[in-house]
Amino acid sequence: MTQLIADLEATRDETLRYFALGADDLARTYAPGSWSVRFILHHLADSETVLYDRIRRILSEPRQVLWAFDQDAWAIGLDYAQLPLEISRGVYASVRSAIIHYASRHYETHGVLEFVHSVTGVRTLKDELEKVAWHNARHLAQIRSALGGANTATEPNREGA
Repeated sequence: MTQLIADLEATRDETLRYFALGADDLARTYAPGSWSVRFILHHLADSETVLYDRIRRILSEPRQVLWAFDQDAWAIGLDYAQLPLEISRGVYASVRSAIIHYASRHYETHGVLEFVHSVTGVRTLKDELEKVAWHNARHLAQIRSALGGANTATEPNREGA
């Protein structure tokens, strides 16, 4: 568990730094047709809330079916292009703190609690907690790639699922 907490804290700290980027860097993409850094940051905040909800449901009502969400529909419906980054930053920071709390208390003791993911099937609390860190790290790699490249977004781009 110590490694999981370290990963959750490290990905949180790096992610929070990117919310302070300037407009040009926020418009960069990691590949043609991919989401901009701005969209990735909004997505990280939103996916954090989804994963947090799942974690709380697993702890409170194990073995239920929890549904996947359509990240592209969220980007459009929640208008990532106009959503202030400061809102997503606050959401991300507070929800990540709560996830770290639950991970430190329940990863070892209740990690075997199961749920059914609507797409991937039976999963455990441990799986979902580990997914938080993995998912964030994957998107941090995309952000680093975008900042190292010269791609810029010209319209709301879609992330490769």
